[in-house]
Amino acid sequence: MLWQSPKMADSRVLTINGGSSSIKFALFTTGGSLRRQVKGKLERIGMSASMLVTEGPRREDNVTRAVSAPDHGKAAALILDWLDANLGGDELAAIGHRVVHGGPDYSEPQRITPAMVAALQKISAFDPQHLPLEIMLIEAFQRRHAAVAQVACFDTAFHHDLPRVAQLLPIPRRYQAKGLRRYGFHGLSYAYLMQELARVNGAQGARGRIVLAHLGNGASLVAMHEGKPLDTSMGFTPAAGVPMSTRSGDLDPGLAGYFARTENMDAEQFDAMVNSQSGLLGVSETSSDMRDLLERETSDVRAAEAVALFCYQVKKCIGSFAAALGGLDTLVFAGGIGESTPVVRARICSGLAFLGLELDATRNMTGEGVISTGKAGVIVRVMQTDEESMIAQMVCRSMGLPI
Repeated sequence: MLWQSPKMADSRVLTINGGSSSIKFALFTTGGSLRRQVKGKLERIGMSASMLVTEGPRREDNVTRAVSAPDHGKAAALILDWLDANLGGDELAAIGHRVVHGGPDYSEPQRITPAMVAALQKISAFDPQHLPLEIMLIEAFQRRHAAVAQVACFDTAFHHDLPRVAQLLPIPRRYQAKGLRRYGFHGLSYAYLMQELARVNGAQGARGRIVLAHLGNGASLVAMHEGKPLDTSMGFTPAAGVPMSTRSGDLDPGLAGYFARTENMDAEQFDAMVNSQSGLLGVSETSSDMRDLLERETSDVRAAEAVALFCYQVKKCIGSFAAALGGLDTLVFAGGIGESTPVVRARICSGLAFLGLELDATRNMTGEGVISTGKAGVIVRVMQTDEESMIAQMVCRSMGLPI
């Protein structure tokens, strides 16, 4: 085995963040401080022109090359091969996995055991878009490095203790015993953003009335009060909430019956439609990428409507969360769209002056840390999230490794 037993003074943690069509990974060193040594991603899994991209301090660490990755199993093997070939002398203490759904039983980072894998397999129906793939990744890394501890870090854990009223689904009560509730997602991102908000805004500032908006290919928002989540836009699955790149967000449940009657659409087909064919892609009929749609919106009404729908629904969500919070002190934009798309931020905030939001146009266009005016009642921030760093921190704490 190329990765040897760790020395507590200088251990290394590998993080794995698997998505439906990509895997992000990063290698961190611990001891005194947590330092990212290498990061990478394998994109377009299951599609043509899959790409492996890595970044690190040495010339040989910086790679961009086309690969064949027809499925996540092959993608995991490619990543492991690259790590073994390029970082074989480094010691590895643990592998941390982002696991999107922990169901009712997993609310803390935990070492992965056969019993946990079996439990996750049993609840795969909770999130068929993510859990089977994440289990595949866990098993692939286990086969290659059986002696290395693996730790699961659950996206749902951040929202585990939502107020009871925010957990409830308005369906027959008997389903609660089966674990059906509103869970919420993007928890690793939100945990990192709250940590950073406390750093830049002070501990008291991070306990105010806050809305965090993680806007990327997947998009959600969370309302925070006294440092704890009060409500979140996603629900039982990550398909709920605001429209996303290919996910519909909230829908009239009557649509499922309508499509079954008129198009003979079964549950799997409906699931595929709302997760992979809807959102920005479904409305625009051309692209799931916000950048493409903004380029086309002046000449393509479908693109313009997709952008407008996204901004409108996010704005509505901010307004409803402000009502639940009894006001708003801080709004944070994060995620690929939230961090890098000033025009979307401006359109979302337009019309929210009654809440105390007022953007500084220059600051917003340049993407400064604070984009609200000095006289605004609400501080509006742009923050870069870092799920891999949060996974590494959680792994270190759960394994007793120095950070």
